Amino acid sequence: MTTGAPPPLAPQRSRARKFLPLAVAAWLVLEIWLLMVVADVAGGLTVLLLLVGGVVLGGAVVKRAGRRAFRNLTSTFQQAQEAARAGATPSAPERTGAEDRNGFLMLGGLLLMIPGPVSDVAGLLLLIPPVRSLLGRYAERAVERRMTSAPPGSLQDAFQQARMHRPDGKVVPGEVIRQDGSQGPREPDGNRPPLMP
Repeated sequence: MTTGAPPPLAPQRSRARKFLPLAVAAWLVLEIWLLMVVADVAGGLTVLLLLVGGVVLGGAVVKRAGRRAFRNLTSTFQQAQEAARAGATPSAPERTGAEDRNGFLMLGGLLLMIPGPVSDVAGLLLLIPPVRSLLGRYAERAVERRMTSAPPGSLQDAFQQARMHRPDGKVVPGEVIRQDGSQGPREPDGNRPPLMP
């Protein structure tokens, strides 16, 4: 029998991971209970009409947001192609509050499609433009705060460094030749031009 080191400790679960399943279960129970209350008060036909109306309205919202996102993507590609033809570096497209929140608009449509009064109210709130812009600003600040507080060497740190150092996306052809004594100089590959003329 060997008496070695104690078994490794399991990594600590974050609070969100601990309480997320409980929150989802509570949300589902609340949705079902509210549907039963509405059915008792207004009748089963009203509940059916509310569910069908939510699916139809949510589908229309998702379709509209998807078309808007595709239109924005197409115009961005066209602007980049025109800038490339003119020899200029394509700049990032201007983002406006109404066009920038398609993700929240799609989320609102999906919440409307999910059966239940709580998700319908949340979906209807996301259809209001000031609410979407407020949530969008909050999400941008949260992402920026998370990116700036990333420990060195993490994936977030690498993304931040790439974003800071190469915003124009230029690629410089060449290769790195190490002359540290252990390997000796490498000959340049025939397919790539050398860095020096």
